[in-house]
Amino acid sequence: MNYSHFDAKVGIYLYAGVLDDQTLIVSCVVDAGVRRSFSSSYPKKTNQKQEATLSFPRSGPIRKSLCVCLSPSAIPPVMTEGKKQPFDANEAPSLVKELKESFRTGRTRSYEWRVSQLKGIEKMVEEREKDISEALYKDLSKPEFEAFVSEIAAVKSSCEEALKELKQWMKPEKAKTSMTAYPSSAEIVSEPLGAVLVISTWNYPFLLSIDPVIGAIAAGNAVVLKPSEIAPVTSSLLSELFEEYLDSSAVRVVEGAVPETAALLEQKWDKIFYTGSPRVGRIVMTAAAKHLTPVVLELGGKCPVVVDSDVDLQVTARRIIAGKWQLNNGQACISVDYIIATKDFAPKLIDALRNGIEEFFGADPMESKYISRIVSSNHFSRLERLLDEYKVFNKIVVGGQRNQKKLKIAPTIFLDVPEDSQLMQEEIFGPLLPIITVENVKDSIDLINSKPEPLVAYLFTNNQKLRNDFVQNVSCGGMVINDTVLHVTVSSLPFGGVGESGMGSYHGKFSFDAFSHKKAVLYRSFSGDSPVRYPPYTPENKKLMRAVMNGGIFDIILALMGWSRD
Repeated sequence: MNYSHFDAKVGIYLYAGVLDDQTLIVSCVVDAGVRRSFSSSYPKKTNQKQEATLSFPRSGPIRKSLCVCLSPSAIPPVMTEGKKQPFDANEAPSLVKELKESFRTGRTRSYEWRVSQLKGIEKMVEEREKDISEALYKDLSKPEFEAFVSEIAAVKSSCEEALKELKQWMKPEKAKTSMTAYPSSAEIVSEPLGAVLVISTWNYPFLLSIDPVIGAIAAGNAVVLKPSEIAPVTSSLLSELFEEYLDSSAVRVVEGAVPETAALLEQKWDKIFYTGSPRVGRIVMTAAAKHLTPVVLELGGKCPVVVDSDVDLQVTARRIIAGKWQLNNGQACISVDYIIATKDFAPKLIDALRNGIEEFFGADPMESKYISRIVSSNHFSRLERLLDEYKVFNKIVVGGQRNQKKLKIAPTIFLDVPEDSQLMQEEIFGPLLPIITVENVKDSIDLINSKPEPLVAYLFTNNQKLRNDFVQNVSCGGMVINDTVLHVTVSSLPFGGVGESGMGSYHGKFSFDAFSHKKAVLYRSFSGDSPVRYPPYTPENKKLMRAVMNGGIFDIILALMGWSRD
């Protein structure tokens, strides 16, 4: 079956057809000189699981092409009889219209509504914790303890803080005024944006869905959450929970895959919040640009760890393990991606990591119940390709075992893989960890800066000068010294990327601000209306106005007396 369509209104050509027996390709060609739009078609039916992979082919000088390839390992499960009907992509415009109408009634703006919805989330997590934990296990084999600490407890904490601080966050902020506006007062008023879209990801499918929604609700918006179809059990549970615990006139969940996401992205939102890869982030940003919709992009990148030779080796190794294999088995945007150490120190670090892995996960990590599996067969195959690349397969110093049936790969460490290997060119997002050696640890700064800005950079050292140089000279979304990943637990710190790793930030009040417009308001009375601002512009008026604009009280007094410094 082939399908093609040309929309002359926006200059877009869409082709959908069977690429081979099991793969459907959806190609969206957009004329570079006109408005951009996105569309897609439903995947070919199959009994196998599937997940979406998106790619940007090389483009010619006139047209740009976006291809969405759906492989057999990525097709979402077919709905069985009795289950909730899937979202019809054609309903996307009416969905947005309903939410905007609900927003315009003003109900979401009230403090009472915001609190009621936040309390609904709090109650939801409290009452359905077991269901949430089970869903995370079914999707990712995520250990119960890890699910609680990294997802359930984190959501509870965000909700509690929002409830505690909401009144303060909603208060207008006083602002200073200038002499030119005297007498006056000013303030910055936080107002909700309207109807917002949150597109979440699969690796922390509960936390990364709910956390932005908490910010959107706290700020007084109507919100649609599109969870990831790659974590289908959690996605289905979120849809059920939102319907049960939250106000469906203003807070919705849309389940689905590429067609549903594409349909949502075609709509005019007041903000889009996306968590995922830089590649798909570009698609989201291009779609948003059509409507001048602002975006927050929480992306990823290759997060480095620099290890100096003066560290507490055992503590350092344990914290690196916690930031890699205890973190969803490396499937996290803030996960340790590669290590930089000196040639002399690297063997000691490898021994410490090997011992730590055995201590935490046993002699055979493949059988450990404390480590997550790879999310899907497609991602497993991608990691296998990285493992088996001819440039790196002989560089393995720890691990390397794999089990495709169980979707498990052991914690694997490489030493001195080539810089041009795929392992060092793309974000790993899995249990593979290369160690790069340098002559001097100071060389690590130039090495990191030679790559796109990471979401986070880590440094282990007792050297104050090295620490200062690292903080001042490494550009990244965030930074942790002598630990990994814990910065995300500090709500007073903004979490977000820079450059390739994203734009915008959230957590704590930063989440509230991400979904708010900061409206500037100046208040004046009818008194103090000086004639100096109005024609005719006499020499005396000019002197006085110049004195006022310069802001010097002495000059103003001189001007009022008819004098000047000249």
